[in-house]
Amino acid sequence: MTFRPLHDRVLVRRIEADTKTKGGIIIPDTAKEKPQEGEIIAVGQGVRAEDGTLHPLDVKAGDRVLFGKWSGTEVKIEGEDLLIMKESDILGVIEAEAAAKAA
Repeated sequence: MTFRPLHDRVLVRRIEADTKTKGGIIIPDTAKEKPQEGEIIAVGQGVRAEDGTLHPLDVKAGDRVLFGKWSGTEVKIEGEDLLIMKESDILGVIEAEAAAKAA
């Protein structure tokens, strides 16, 4: 099954946070917060302006993004928990160089 979001919506897979701190302390599941970082799986075509022109989204499939804690709607597609959110809920894109340094 394929899923294509409509208009200015994107489909996001959460990227799980580390289970250990830098100091080596293991974080139990009950103390973990849901990650606010994810990878874009699919994007809609964009938003239509009042004059009918189509404005494409700034993000694309494969981008790593940060989003708000309460952003999006949780859905299950093919047994996988994903988020559908509007592009405006995305706070920013994580560039590849910054992601490599963080890992």
